[in-house]
Amino acid sequence: MTPRESTADSVSGQENSEARERVLAAAYDLFSHKGVRGVGVDSIIASAGVAKRTFYRHFRAKENLVLAFLQRREQLWTMGWLEAEVTNRAAAPEQRLLAIFEVFDDWFRRDDFEGCSFINVLLETAEPGNHVRQASATHLARIRDFLQRLAADAGISQPDDFARKWHILMKGSIVAAGEGDQLAARRAREIGLALLRAEGVNVSRQGDGKRSLAERRISTHHRPVTLSSNAVPSKKK
Repeated sequence: MTPRESTADSVSGQENSEARERVLAAAYDLFSHKGVRGVGVDSIIASAGVAKRTFYRHFRAKENLVLAFLQRREQLWTMGWLEAEVTNRAAAPEQRLLAIFEVFDDWFRRDDFEGCSFINVLLETAEPGNHVRQASATHLARIRDFLQRLAADAGISQPDDFARKWHILMKGSIVAAGEGDQLAARRAREIGLALLRAEGVNVSRQGDGKRSLAERRISTHHRPVTLSSNAVPSKKK
């Protein structure tokens, strides 16, 4: 291969990578806010500004793009946002479990709150053997893995069972927020606190030191929190 051919291949590869990223970024935004079945390939192509041939060069079918979207969602939402925020807000494992709902409280009050894509896609694809449905379930299970590690570190005797209970609280609060309940995360936190104490976990009344107990308690006089623009990655990055 000549130097000129090598340079041409490098440029072509970079262009292909950029085109794929534009498609995935456009799909991320559209799928997150409108669902998978509500968005057609043509809408994604138009939003990404690529040719149809370019789209199918990178994604043979819409299903392949949805699977890539779910993987990106896990990178940005689960690991890059939720786990990172929880770890940053609290040190003790039991406080990190509770901090999930503090993070959710901020998220639920955002104008661009979009719900959980894993839940949404799971419900949109009812066929048991569907690859997209299976992938959604797998990504949800990885969230439970995170919860299970926290439960084990908190000294809970059956961390897997506890993680499933905690995950139900999380998913239920997301659905409730979608219904318009802006206090859903705070209500879920109160239930979670009782659940921890029922397991014999000694939860400090001082919390993690970042907010007072009074600020955490459900109140009809709560004022929405002003959020930074990078609080949750609902847009492409």
